[in-house]
Amino acid sequence: MKFFKKLIATTVGAVLLAGAAAAMAADKKVVIGYQTDALPSSVGIANGDFEKTTGYKIDFRKFNSGADVFAAIASGDVQIGYVGSSPYAAATSRGLDVKAFYLASISGTDEALVVRNGSGINSLADLKGKKLAAAPVSTDHYQLLALIKSQGLSEKDVQVFAIPQPEIVAAYNRGDIDGGFVWDPALTELKKTGKVLVTSREVADKGAPTFSAWVATAAFAKDNPAFLKSYASVIEKYSNSFASNKAAWGPDSDNAKALAKLLGGTPADQAAGIKNLSLLPLSAQASDAWLGGGEKSGVAKILKETAVFLKEQKKISEVLPSYAAFVVPSAVNALKK
Repeated sequence: MKFFKKLIATTVGAVLLAGAAAAMAADKKVVIGYQTDALPSSVGIANGDFEKTTGYKIDFRKFNSGADVFAAIASGDVQIGYVGSSPYAAATSRGLDVKAFYLASISGTDEALVVRNGSGINSLADLKGKKLAAAPVSTDHYQLLALIKSQGLSEKDVQVFAIPQPEIVAAYNRGDIDGGFVWDPALTELKKTGKVLVTSREVADKGAPTFSAWVATAAFAKDNPAFLKSYASVIEKYSNSFASNKAAWGPDSDNAKALAKLLGGTPADQAAGIKNLSLLPLSAQASDAWLGGGEKSGVAKILKETAVFLKEQKKISEVLPSYAAFVVPSAVNALKK
């Protein structure tokens, strides 16, 4: 009798332990929003590397813009997202508490204003009276407005349509607009019948720098610091691979094929797009110029400068005294050790 009681107790204990383990595994879930940019780390989405390394069950969801990602974060559907600095500044100014923990890229040639052949635009001096488009509240939208302002023009002089990228491509191909400030895959599509007038890097040099970052909700970042470090380590691994072995990211590579399968377009499109990125090494990310330094953080400064501009453009109603609270260098600092 004692044997059977002991057996039952052992069995019940095993079942309870199994149930607890299953519950713990079930808790290790996260929903992450990504976009169509050609990033080296997107290969980790395609092949499951993020899940394998972090040990979490990850539901990756594709979005058309950072504004869409932030809408999903605000609704509680998404805990981590890949976003640009302009929608980031707008969202935090409106009260959304998120933390940037890794910078995916800074202003480069992966975003640009492309003008249609036959539009009559041959230089920035030709923008007056033209019709241009960018995704709503995106870094492209911000830089397009900043570019127009730098030329002494306003939205009264240049018609600016804030529409999603798929609509920009359609309007451009119909001839309804003269150009679009876009990223891939729209960038590649528009260049087929047009030319790059100015790149994101060139607009940054004119005083409107941007970046793209991985952000997490404040609650998730607080409760899951180890996950953020592991997630950042995967991004870093693929970024280092791209930086050190360009041949592994060519048009015929497995990496380019994986990106095309995940993001669309052809492997050649993805290989070309990824060459336009401006990636930051880990040492730079952790510095005061970007994620480090608190109030001195470059990210915090860019967010505030962007917010000031967006308020001037009546895109937001308030600029916060500081944006340092929305930056956490802990994940990149942990990777340096």
